[in-house]
Amino acid sequence: MKRIVLVSGLIAGLIVSTFMVCSIAYCYATQQFEGSIWVGYASMLLAFSLVFVGIKNYRDKHKNGVISFGQAFKVGLLISLVASTVYVVVWTIDYYVFVPDFMEVYSTRMIEKAKASGETAAKIQEEIAMIQQSAGIYKSPLGVIGFTYFEILPVGLLVTLISALILKRKKAVAG
Repeated sequence: MKRIVLVSGLIAGLIVSTFMVCSIAYCYATQQFEGSIWVGYASMLLAFSLVFVGIKNYRDKHKNGVISFGQAFKVGLLISLVASTVYVVVWTIDYYVFVPDFMEVYSTRMIEKAKASGETAAKIQEEIAMIQQSAGIYKSPLGVIGFTYFEILPVGLLVTLISALILKRKKAVAG
């Protein structure tokens, strides 16, 4: 199980981290952040497809085609944790080494967008407060790490849950 978890998790982490680094570089260089969230979550779903592959591989090659929901969930959770940790480490290095003012640049752009939205002053102030709160979290390394895990890990948990439900099997399939 360890090998499947590590290989699947590292490959998933590499996929999602590569997309993230390229996306951040593009957004940072062009100041165009709109739509990047969709690219980010699509890359997470692509990367976390390895959760499904890993659970299926474990079930078929190591458990004789039989796996409980709990066992499948455990394998998927471990793969998700490995992939998420790779993502967090890569983002933390990217943030502190290559784009240390990313949050200020991003916050400024989002505040400009909020002001140009045509919303009421109260709604704009609400959005600005939320943006500033997020930027405040980024002032500490633990905040960066926690925020980044919170960004990716729920996607991994959702894919794990769905994969475990699909792949659980109480009896081996004849054949």
